[in-house]
Amino acid sequence: MEKTVAAKKTETMMEKIVSLTKQRGFVYPSSEIYGGFAATYDFGPLGFLLKKNIERVWRRWNVESREDMVEIEGAIFMHPKVWEASGHISGFSDLLVEDLVTHKRYRADHLIEEAKIMENAGALSPEEVNKIIEEHKLKSPDGNALSAAKKFNLLVKTHLGPVEDESTVAYLKGESCQNIYLDWKSVLETTRRKLPFGIAQIGKAFRNEITVKNFMFRTREFEQMDVQYFCRPEEADMWYEYWKKNRHDFYMKAMGFSADHIRWRQHEADERAFYAKDAWDVEFLFSDMGFKEIEGIHHRGDYDLTQHQKFSGTDLSYFDEKTSQRFLPYIVECSGGFNRLFLATLFEFYREDGERKFLAFPPRLAPYKAAVFPLLANKPQLVEKAKAVYEMLRAAADGRDGFMIAWDDRGNIGKRYYAQDEIGTPFCITVDFDTLGEGEGDAATANKDTVTVRDRDTGTQERVAIEKLGEFLHGKIYR
Repeated sequence: MEKTVAAKKTETMMEKIVSLTKQRGFVYPSSEIYGGFAATYDFGPLGFLLKKNIERVWRRWNVESREDMVEIEGAIFMHPKVWEASGHISGFSDLLVEDLVTHKRYRADHLIEEAKIMENAGALSPEEVNKIIEEHKLKSPDGNALSAAKKFNLLVKTHLGPVEDESTVAYLKGESCQNIYLDWKSVLETTRRKLPFGIAQIGKAFRNEITVKNFMFRTREFEQMDVQYFCRPEEADMWYEYWKKNRHDFYMKAMGFSADHIRWRQHEADERAFYAKDAWDVEFLFSDMGFKEIEGIHHRGDYDLTQHQKFSGTDLSYFDEKTSQRFLPYIVECSGGFNRLFLATLFEFYREDGERKFLAFPPRLAPYKAAVFPLLANKPQLVEKAKAVYEMLRAAADGRDGFMIAWDDRGNIGKRYYAQDEIGTPFCITVDFDTLGEGEGDAATANKDTVTVRDRDTGTQERVAIEKLGEFLHGKIYR
């Protein structure tokens, strides 16, 4: 009888990314030795470096290159009244449904969207969800009947102090931007800023999500990258359009994303907050998952300052010396989830070329800017010279900071190239016998004190003088 060979399962892009990030030290499941903890992840050595490089690009674009921006870092714990004023205690909720057999709970909008009944189901009321469940005979992922929809508050509740009662209730930040609204007047007074200007922050946020899946796309602990831009009410529409273009340019120019992978989606009237004049999402194409939100741009008006002024009793208005008018500024918000941007970066730059898998990060994002090899690891003179090159590049020189450089002397040089390509290292630097002046013929003399530099993306190699390596790398990375 002829044997049949089972077809090899085709991996989705998400499965490839998850496998690569764990095997190569980008992201680890948190608490894995205890079986893991749902939707929590640790950044490994390479993930940490990539994270900091993304933050550096974001900060350079949004803060350091501008005269009208400052940055703060706010505390995770804030007075509980903050969340009452912001509306999170009463209105920060998702709709939950329960499998009546297994008692597993799910976000109703996710089940509806996955069943292809409609897109963007997050604005549905409990009554509308129940109607859809009945009309479409919607079941749980296990095929069982679902309960009626109930509201589920996403704030993570805790207690601070020696006694756990209502007097010690506190909340982890449901969104990071609230610190900016609370500190706005202090920033205004201490920096002597004039409108318009913005306050930026990269801060932690926590949400008691019902359904967590798709790796790092939806987690209970994450960072938000916020720009809150304060302006005169009559100029708010103009600045809103400005910041929409700015965010598109950030993904194209600063991050290097393809235009085909980024699109805009405007919120429906019943989807956006009641106080918002307009809201748009920047969506990224996550391969099999389709387009998903990575950042929101919101025309918030003066709602946030109005609420905090009312609940705190503190005057948060701005006094315009030119017109002698006092008013609450309007706010244009740009708020992105860092985990989603991190994941989008992996999707954007993942490549396959035959058997070779590699991450084609722009050099400014790559965890390691270059790797240094001795051609043969069993030749002490090559190893010694390669170590000297490695240390030179890592150290500060010519008024510039050193580079993050990898050292690799494992296996043959082909395997080293492959391993560095896989983690996104853009340049591999090899010290060979020509470097020592021990090669054959005239080339040996000509190539003394030079090294071979291989480009990750093209595979091309060129000889570069050791004394010019720092300048060479700086030009390639920061061009």
